[in-house]
This record gives sequence, C-alpha cells and structure tokens, in this order.
Amino acid sequence: MKVAFVAFDFGEYCARLASGIADAKDTKVLMFLSQEEATPYLHLISDSVERRIFVKPRIRQFFQQLKMVFSLVTQIRAFDPDVIHLQLGHMWFNLLALPFLRKYPLVLTVHDSLIHVGDKSTAKTPQWVYDLACFRARERIVHAPQVKELLVKRLGIPADTVQVIPYVIVGDVDVTIGEDVMEEPLVLFFGRIWPYKGLDYLIRAEPLITSKVPEAKIVIAGTGEDFEKYRRLMVNPDKFIVINEFVSDEKRAELFRRASLVVLPYIEASQSFIISIAYRFGKPVVATTVGGLPEMVDDGRTGFLVPPRDIDALAGAVVRLMQDDVLRKRFGDNGMQKVNVECAPEVVGRQTRVVYRRAINDSPVKEYGVGKQSSSASSS
Repeated sequence: MKVAFVAFDFGEYCARLASGIADAKDTKVLMFLSQEEATPYLHLISDSVERRIFVKPRIRQFFQQLKMVFSLVTQIRAFDPDVIHLQLGHMWFNLLALPFLRKYPLVLTVHDSLIHVGDKSTAKTPQWVYDLACFRARERIVHAPQVKELLVKRLGIPADTVQVIPYVIVGDVDVTIGEDVMEEPLVLFFGRIWPYKGLDYLIRAEPLITSKVPEAKIVIAGTGEDFEKYRRLMVNPDKFIVINEFVSDEKRAELFRRASLVVLPYIEASQSFIISIAYRFGKPVVATTVGGLPEMVDDGRTGFLVPPRDIDALAGAVVRLMQDDVLRKRFGDNGMQKVNVECAPEVVGRQTRVVYRRAINDSPVKEYGVGKQSSSASSS
C-alpha cells in the first residue's frame, strides 16, 4: 500500500504518526510536510518514511501558492499513491490541488469540527474550505466521539465514514535538560492562548488555590492573543510565571518536568495534545468537561474533570492534587501507562492503516459532496 501523507501543520504529530503508519512492511509512506513544521522534528521521522519537505508561502502570496500546489500535485501524481492522507488541509491546496487528485482515495484527519472561537491562526483558512476537503474525502478520522457527532450532524455526512482514532503520542521525554530539574509546586497552563482556552478562569482561581497552597505558582507558557488583558486579571501577579513566547522542545520538557500538574480550563475543545504531553511526563491533569477532553482524562484515575467556567471546582481539583503527593504520583503513573498503551505511534498507525483500506475498497464519492448515503448519517 502506497500512502501520500500531506500536512501543512502539526509537525511533531505528523512525524510520529507517519512513522507509525510506515511500521508495517507492506506500507510505503511518502510524507509531504512544510519546512517550518518538519525542521524541528526530522529526528523523529522513521527511516522507513520517505520525506518531501516544501516551503509553505504566506496565504496571500498567490503566485508562490500556485507554484507550491503545482509542485505537490506533480510529485503526488508521480508517486501514484493508493491513498492520500491529508491533515486538516490548507486553503490553496484544498481549493486548487484536490480537484486534480480526485482519482486517488482521500482520507482526511479532522482535528476540529469547527474553528474554535478566537483561533485567528486557523481561521486564516475559511471553514467552508476545510469543509470542501471533508466532503471530498472517502474516510474521515477524528480523535474523539464528540467531534464525530458534531461533524456528522453539521455536515450531514455518513457516520460510518468517520472513524475515531486516538491522538498519537507527542512530547519527547528524552530531551536533555539537565539532571537537576525536579518537580516543584507549579500549576502549568501550556499552549496557544486563545479565548476558548479559558485561561481567565484559571487566573481567577489563583487566590483560591494559593490560599490553600501558599507555595504554589501558576506557570503560563505560550503565545496567542494580546496577553495584557490576562495580566489585568491577576490579583497576585507574584504568583504567576509568564512565558509569553514560543517555547522550544527543551524548554517544554523542563516545564513539564518541573510542574506538579497540568491544567486545561477550556470552555470549548475538540481534543488536546497537551494532555498527551502531560501523561508522557507522568503528570496528572485537571481539565473541563468539554469536547473530547473527557475521553482523554479518566476522572479519578489520571486526573480530575470539572465543569467549564466553574472557578471553585477548578481550584478545588487543583488544591486536592497539590496537597496529596501520593494521589498525584498515582494519577501521573496511570496517565503515562494510558498514553503508552493507547496512543503509541505503532498502535495509532495500525488503526490508521485500517482506515486506508476502507477508503481504497470503498465506492467513489462525488467531488465536493457525499456520494453514498447511510442511514447512520444522523447518529454517532
């Protein structure tokens, strides 16, 4: 089976997933990955994956985009794959390349059913352009049942063409950061900072947390929207460590090792690779009951789930873990076991190859529309 694996984003995720897919001897993977995403993670890509690294122009650079699309289409056709696996997509690739690749079965990974509120980077490509690729695909992959349910309901596509496969493990625990990095009483919020992440609720919970655990500090690491509005919410600024910049893999490893636990106070979500990283480093998670997060957090086993926007519940869960070293260690160990068993690249790769075979053996679909109908289209 020959797979053309195409991605413009999600560098670490793609490097690990493509390697897991190529784990089978009967599968040949040719990965197309943008240079900015590939460069930090080339060491993670298996030697069994053939790679083609390309430059991704800015969205508004139309002629450069045309050149990129023409090159990708030419190379994919020369490879003549049995299936194309596209990660989310890209404005000009979806619009200009997919019509010229219709002879090849398409599998699309849909990371989010809808663009999240305030996510300006993803919104550079309109939702309807992402949807075009979703209609064009024979099979779709999502990472949580909740995302499948929303996608099927919103687009009216057959439920049996949407497969739920876990988010492949990310987070490199082998990064060298020094032997003196030890766990500290730090509560870590990590990742892109957009309104749907609910960071304001964690900031408001700080006085409740530090009144019970005076030595605790909240670490906020990541970039996104203007951070000043969050600074204005801080009652005790000295209780925060703010790293409002791009975080390298080395710094990320240090932060996760130093943290006692990881918090995701999201008010909206599909899934989150942050949970996978936390588990990789043996850290428990406090997350909200939105989107696919409950699928990733085993409440009372790998962390705690709390209602979104509930500051008291959020603070209470954080305090409970901060005050109980034994519980925190047990939850962290359970999370590490969960991610290593369920989300290992070879495990996710094997499940993904099954989807490829479904797409290859499936009947054709109409261009930019669903060709076959299913009575299960309205169910999950």
